[in-house]
Amino acid sequence: MEITKEQLTTREIGGARYTNLKYAFDLGIHSLLTSCSKEAFCKAFPNFAPVQVDRLHRLFIQVLTSLHEDIQDEFESLCVETQAGPTLNMVEQLVEEQNLDPLFPEKSNVEEVTHYLSEAKQNEISYLTTMLETAEEQKRAITSRLEVLKKERHDFSDAAAVDIVNKIWTVIKKYDTINDIGFHN
Repeated sequence: MEITKEQLTTREIGGARYTNLKYAFDLGIHSLLTSCSKEAFCKAFPNFAPVQVDRLHRLFIQVLTSLHEDIQDEFESLCVETQAGPTLNMVEQLVEEQNLDPLFPEKSNVEEVTHYLSEAKQNEISYLTTMLETAEEQKRAITSRLEVLKKERHDFSDAAAVDIVNKIWTVIKKYDTINDIGFHN
């Protein structure tokens, strides 16, 4: 007995949840691709000869069959690629374990879950507030440091300018002194 690719994939993936998923997908595809009866198809082409309508209908059926196979193959490929089967098997196993565990509560305590989520959000808000305050402190420190550097640069510029002016005056005075000496000789 030869095993088809579909059977091999189903055996490899297995599980009732995956089988149900595949069955639902197949039903959905089948209903979508066979929603047009031959009578409705023939009514869509009233100006065509019956022989032409039959040919078109056969071609339509071939296209639908090919499309159906391609969609099923793509679905199988996606299931294998995304490991849908093993994931659904794991879910199924966890559900079975929880149903068998007498200590596992039947229903979740909504208040407990709400409290947990609220506490987690409060912790996140506190963390983000602390981060924001730290960033603001760093910004203030950088701004004050920039102001100090600007002032130092400005002070340096004023001192340098005064120094340069003094040097120029010194050179001018020496020049005048040299010229005065040379002019009298």
